[in-house]
This record gives sequence, structure tokens and C-alpha cells, in this order.
Amino acid sequence: MSGHHHHVDPEAGDARVFWAVFVNLALTVAQIIGGLLSGSLALIADAIHNLSDAVSLIIAFAARKIARKPANATMTFGYGRAEIVAALVNYTTLILIGFYLIYEALVRFIYPQDIDGWMVVIIAGFALLVDAVTALLTFSLSKQSMNMRAAFLHNAADALGSIAVIIAGFAIILYDWRLIDPLVTLLIAGYILWLSVSEIGAVIHILMLGSPPNLDTHQLIRRLKSVDGVADLHHVHLWQMQEHENAIDAHLVIAPGHWNEADALKSQVKDLLAKEFAISHSTLEIECSIHACDAPLIIGHREKTESNAPAT
Repeated sequence: MSGHHHHVDPEAGDARVFWAVFVNLALTVAQIIGGLLSGSLALIADAIHNLSDAVSLIIAFAARKIARKPANATMTFGYGRAEIVAALVNYTTLILIGFYLIYEALVRFIYPQDIDGWMVVIIAGFALLVDAVTALLTFSLSKQSMNMRAAFLHNAADALGSIAVIIAGFAIILYDWRLIDPLVTLLIAGYILWLSVSEIGAVIHILMLGSPPNLDTHQLIRRLKSVDGVADLHHVHLWQMQEHENAIDAHLVIAPGHWNEADALKSQVKDLLAKEFAISHSTLEIECSIHACDAPLIIGHREKTESNAPAT
């Protein structure tokens, strides 16, 4: 639960993201020129990934701004999920880039090209320096949201890519081993895909209204049923409104003889949800045990059919 309370000045964070975008765009231009002049696919691959770094940071920057907008009549839950959508876009982009680099590397295995090893090493060394600066600018922000984590992982993958390109450049200088260039490109692509696939699941889980991963739904239900005066609980929906904001919607059945305590029990359950389960947004429908829902589902709700839908 403690990991949910990182307080960093939003404006200071925005400034870091801005400078990270600037240095990555400058690096991308240098790498593409160097890759074309030296003939290195690995360097161009690194440049393409670096461009995706800059784009991912721009998306992350825009999402941070949008997410701060207050709720309104059109977006009653607010704009906080803009950062989740941004993370999905960034991870999807990384996956597409990974597959593109694999294709280009396979073509280079079939048609090897001459490569200027020293130019590759110098430009990749400069790229590694920029990657380090970007990592410093975005690391603390990456602990706060999956949006910034996606942008940070773009950069982390690129830093490893730059190291691999430097190694490839020295192998070409020392041994004229040209096939190491597409081989390194394959390694970069594989790492990008591994990172992206391992992280995108959590993003999709939130967008699919999955229950918070750190909560045991059945344990939560048992705990609420144990409250004195609560007879039952059903139609339970648990989800994450945003990455660090959990929510619940449920029907709370009041036990016989406790109806006059219904409001107090509702407040007690809300306090329990906040303190024990870090659920800040709870919507509870109160039912008396005599008039409770007929054959309800504990989790979720039954869809109405033509036979049980109200007559019009």
C-alpha cells in the first residue's frame, strides 16, 4: 500500500520529461545520419528505437497533463486513465518496432553490408550518454505510474541497445565480423519484445476493469460479511479507476433487526474498505434481508433477458 503515495511536484516532473524528449530527438537525428553514413543496421535500429523513446515521452507528457483535468459532465470519472491509454500505446508501439527490427535483421543476414566500425562506436557511445541522462530524468517518475514506466522502459531498452551496438562496432573493427550487426539487432528486438509483453498485461488488465492485482476478491468478500449486522454481500464489482485508485460497487444486505443501523453499517464498511483494502471509491447499495435481490451472483450481475425484463 505504501507504494501508492509518491509525491513529486507535477511541474518539476513535466520539466524532466520535456528535457528527456529534447535530448532523445537530438540523438535520433545524429544516429540516423550516422547509421546511413556507416551502413550499420544496428545503429539505425537503435535510432528508430530512440525515436520511439521521444514519441513515448511526448505521449507520456501529454497524458500527464490530460490526467490532471477535473471530472466533468462528459468524463464523470475524470481523465486519470489517459496515462493508462498512453502506456498501452507505448507498449504496442514497442512490440511493432521489435517485429520490424527482426525483419530487417533477417534481411541483413542474407545481404550483409559494409560497415564503418569506428563511426558506429562513436555515435553509439554518444547515444549511451544520452540514454543515461534520460534515465536519470525519468527514473523517479517511473515509480509513480505505468505511463512513465513505459516511457522509462523504452529508454532502458535503448541503453542496452547502445551497449550492444558499441560491442558490435568493436567486433567489426577488430575482426571484420559484419554479421554481428544483424545479430545485435535481433538481440535488441528480442529484449524490446520481452520487456513490452511482460508489462502490457497489467495495462490491459486495468482497461478491462480487472480487479486490483494486490487484492484477494474472495478474502475481501469474507471480511465484509464478517461485519456484525451485515447478512450478505453480492453483485460485487472490483476495479481500478486509475493505477493507484481502487473502487468497489456492491449490494450490502443488512441482517434482520439491524435495519435501523443501516446508515451506520454502510459508513463502517466504507471505512473498513479504505483502511484495510485501500479502496477510496466505494458505492454500496443497501438492501434489507427480506427484500434482497432474488438469487443474486456474488461477483458481477446477471444480464436481464426478455423473460425477466420489466414490461414496457
